[in-house]
Amino acid sequence: MGFLTDVAERVRRDLERRPLDEASLLARASATPPARDFAAALRSAPPAVIAEVKRASPSAGAIADADPAALARAYEAGGAAAISVLTEPHHFHGSLADLRAVRLACRLPVLRKDFLVHPAQVIESRAGGADAVLLIAACLSGFELEALLATAADVGVAALVEVHAEADLERTLGAGAPIVGVNARDLETLDVDEERALALVRRVPGDRAVVFESGISRREQVERAVEAGATAVLVGEALMRSADPGAKVAELRGAAVPARRP
Repeated sequence: MGFLTDVAERVRRDLERRPLDEASLLARASATPPARDFAAALRSAPPAVIAEVKRASPSAGAIADADPAALARAYEAGGAAAISVLTEPHHFHGSLADLRAVRLACRLPVLRKDFLVHPAQVIESRAGGADAVLLIAACLSGFELEALLATAADVGVAALVEVHAEADLERTLGAGAPIVGVNARDLETLDVDEERALALVRRVPGDRAVVFESGISRREQVERAVEAGATAVLVGEALMRSADPGAKVAELRGAAVPARRP
């Protein structure tokens, strides 16, 4: 077993021991203002940058203990299209409180990035203010992926479905996911393979929004991702370690690069 398998199993055990109160969460979600349009934001000004709030990671350890609200304002000023917030507490030191702080501090769509395996977690995300959720295909069965996508549609949040391997991509496309994330990092081994990810990006049909994830720190990497067909890039560590996160977002955005989609 690797990192992703271990974490997903822990989440499932935790949910079995302490199930989420779906009725209460649905009531809160229904009282939440309408979600901001995550999909439209990704297509509004390519190459779009999804800027991430990430305090730590299993591959890098502690990164930065910055104020999420201040980061959100800096990211927005730098031209980010959306903001991703790690809410997983054990390995990434995140929380839903970070997500709420970001949502209140800016006008951008906010993505909850966590290990979601049950529809109740999608409802919880909406109740917590998320405009979009991350779904990791590798830790979900086909039935679970379809159920989580359906729940996301029901509660009005977008779903970014993340893949790393060809088999995951086929399942994701078959499930009709309109937004596909291609992660250059293998979440089992935590190794990064940028070339493999770019090859996978090229296989995504042109009618889907495509987000290239992990390992981006330079403008030329953004250009390569867009040339391969990516609509957006998701950047975390490089921004969190920057002395001026807003300026780093602007640097990565650069001039618009025409996408060459199949």
